[in-house]
Amino acid sequence: MRFATMIAAAAVGLLLGAGSAGAQQIEKKDLKLAVGGKPLLYYLPLTLAERLGYFKEAGLNVEISDFGGGAKSLQALVGGSADVVTGAFDHTIQMQAKNQPIVAVVELGRFPGIVLASVKKAGTIKDVKDLKGKKIGVTAPGSSTNFMVNYLLTQNGLTPNDVAFIGVGGGPSAVAAVKRGEIDAISNLDPVMSQLENDGDISIMADTRTLEGTKTVYGGQYPAAVLYLKPDFIQQNPNTTQALVNVFVRTLKWLDKASADDVVKVLPEEYFLGNKDLYKSAFLHSKPTYSPDGRFTREGAEVAYKVLKAFDPAVAGAPIDVSKAYTDTFVEKAQTLVK
Repeated sequence: MRFATMIAAAAVGLLLGAGSAGAQQIEKKDLKLAVGGKPLLYYLPLTLAERLGYFKEAGLNVEISDFGGGAKSLQALVGGSADVVTGAFDHTIQMQAKNQPIVAVVELGRFPGIVLASVKKAGTIKDVKDLKGKKIGVTAPGSSTNFMVNYLLTQNGLTPNDVAFIGVGGGPSAVAAVKRGEIDAISNLDPVMSQLENDGDISIMADTRTLEGTKTVYGGQYPAAVLYLKPDFIQQNPNTTQALVNVFVRTLKWLDKASADDVVKVLPEEYFLGNKDLYKSAFLHSKPTYSPDGRFTREGAEVAYKVLKAFDPAVAGAPIDVSKAYTDTFVEKAQTLVK
């Protein structure tokens, strides 16, 4: 009840306010934002918002801290060292099960773009059942790349305890782990997976870079990267929250029309892993994953809940209300403010 009241209070305040968030006083201009794997295409909207200058134009000074994976950025929010997070929607449901609610306020990715692949030099791994006893590289244990494998294991008669998960990050370190033979399989994102595929190092087992692939793995559309924060932050800083959402909706609209050349012109050179043309190809693979408008769907939230409770006992045993995991209030207002 307290959670619902806080969100409702913030929404009423927004509806009663006149003009855009820019015309209203931003309560907190200096923000600490946490992310797990910023160079990944999963979080491309964040880097674009930063590099295009949209945060500063909105009157926000955003300090971005990049962690090895989404689980660590979530810890930063819970521990108080971050105000907001660009992270996986999954965490909004998991934290509700722990009675530590967080809420997503804009959807950046409408499906995950995560790829599971076997490492060729590890030997014959034909399907998920062959992963038993193997070492699987993920961005970080407890992150969305980990969750995808957990779900696939449960759907194939195994459990997460039947494999060993190893955090390899989401950049050159992940590529190196494969090439050095340190892992038997990898669950990661572009541009890492496109590079490994191009180099002939992996065989793809499951691919959620397309809607069809996402439905094959999860049974429906699955929300991916979002901007999430604590309910009390929304209550205390509704104009700041609106300004953040405006920035991301503006970025998504830019991204929806952008070419691969447009994107690479904005990004730093180190994002390309030494191959700009391959990065362009990876971007084109991933472009369908981005939300064009930032809106959530109830269907997607329900699919995420179904997946998580299949392997997470805490989620399975808790009374979860998926409608409390997200709000479209700020996105809907942003649609009237951002052209």
